[in-house]
Amino acid sequence: MTQTSSDPFDLVVIGGGINGCGIARDAAGRGLKVLLAEKGDLAGATSSASTKLFHGGLRYLEYFEFRLVREALIERERLLTAMPHIAWPMRFVLPYHKGMRFDAETPTSRLLGWVMPWMRGRRPAWLIRLGLFLYDHLGGRKILPGTSKLDLRHAPEGGPLRDEFRHAYEYSDCWVQDSRLVALNARDAAERGAEILTRTAVTAARVEDGLWTVTLENGRSLRAKALVNAAGPWVSAVLHQVLHRDLRDHVRLVRGSHIVVPRLYAHEKAYFFQGRDGRIIFAIPYEQDFTLIGTTDADHSDPDTAPRCTDSERDYLCGFASDYFKRPVRPEDVVWTYSGVRPLYDDGARSATAATRDYVLTLDTGAGAPVLNVFGGKITTYRRLAESALAKLGAHLPMGRDWTAGVPLPGGDFPVDQVPSLVADLRQRHPFLSLGQAWRLVRGYGTDAGAMLAGATGPEDLGASFGAGLFAREVDWLRTHEFARTAEDVLWRRTRLGLHLTPEQSAAVDRYLHA
Repeated sequence: MTQTSSDPFDLVVIGGGINGCGIARDAAGRGLKVLLAEKGDLAGATSSASTKLFHGGLRYLEYFEFRLVREALIERERLLTAMPHIAWPMRFVLPYHKGMRFDAETPTSRLLGWVMPWMRGRRPAWLIRLGLFLYDHLGGRKILPGTSKLDLRHAPEGGPLRDEFRHAYEYSDCWVQDSRLVALNARDAAERGAEILTRTAVTAARVEDGLWTVTLENGRSLRAKALVNAAGPWVSAVLHQVLHRDLRDHVRLVRGSHIVVPRLYAHEKAYFFQGRDGRIIFAIPYEQDFTLIGTTDADHSDPDTAPRCTDSERDYLCGFASDYFKRPVRPEDVVWTYSGVRPLYDDGARSATAATRDYVLTLDTGAGAPVLNVFGGKITTYRRLAESALAKLGAHLPMGRDWTAGVPLPGGDFPVDQVPSLVADLRQRHPFLSLGQAWRLVRGYGTDAGAMLAGATGPEDLGASFGAGLFAREVDWLRTHEFARTAEDVLWRRTRLGLHLTPEQSAAVDRYLHA
């Protein structure tokens, strides 16, 4: 039986990725009555399959995307201060050699080939340094250190690399736990009054008497003054099949694949590698014991076809990394792969690599009530995207002013440089924790780690042990506070402990959640 809520929502958000959850949080904080509906789990698609970086996008400078890079660089430090538990500074080592090439389709490559024909296709050192100078200064950097040069013949960062790499540049960006970012935005939205529904698809929406009537798959029907279509890879499907709108804007689906291998080096810095084909990849320390390598760019035809790292993508990433590391990266070394589909705005670019990473927001009032469609975007600019989305809706929804800049997410209410102090304090209050356990909990939950462990004097107080430091107490917290329902939610999105557990241990988590 269909039930209709008589009191309309101000805003219904379709999609529980980072853009949807960011918009829901911002709107709820402005006093709007908000509902978010996600057909699967939070961050169940693109938002848990990124390269996990808050970054300006150094390579986007080659495409003259200065506005996007500047906005992302400003946001990078703003977000770092709001979530110092799940994001942290990271130094990136960019080895240089004279054979480096451009992607021939970039505007910079074409311009250089026209002005200096003898440089056609090459990426000279002075141009890299110019790009890094812009990267250091476009965003008003205050916290992160600037670019420096490394002599790889003597610096420890040169140890894992092949001997032909003698010099490198080192610059700053940030690491972020992408799927935790989504869950914490959803949690904060809920604490500010939003209703968050996971595993609940929107099946239909139509306008009646100037309001949207929205039908959910559980039979519930509700009314809303405005909709946001933040369905990510399914944004076009929602437009046509749910909203029955026919707009000229289109999404371009681009698959990015990553591989994870046992740790390749001891230090905590990442590498930025430039390939012979003009593309770039990263090699990043990952989950204590591993190195993350990615990403690829390939067009993806159907959002309902689950993305997977193909054998050719795996081999490409292994070969790319092996051009730099002394120890070759072999396909048999790969312990895990993942792929995500980026829903980029279709700007007509010739290649998936060249497609814009900027976001485009379209407001459609033709049906008789407003719907905002979200195309593209980077995880780094999600907060600004949310502000821009609500600015577009402002003429239709009276609301409070911008408020999210610098406001911490749950657990992030401490200074950026105080993580070691939180770890020490957590171990002092709970001496049974190993140093590694305490670091993981603080990095995942920040100041909430103490609330999660309240009253525990030994591991026996934390309930069943599932392995890798995961206890029932943490699973209960994730179920109660972060909308986790399955072992996959817990082990591969709220944490990445699935890398450390056996299939039997993972099954035990699932049984516990369903008991």
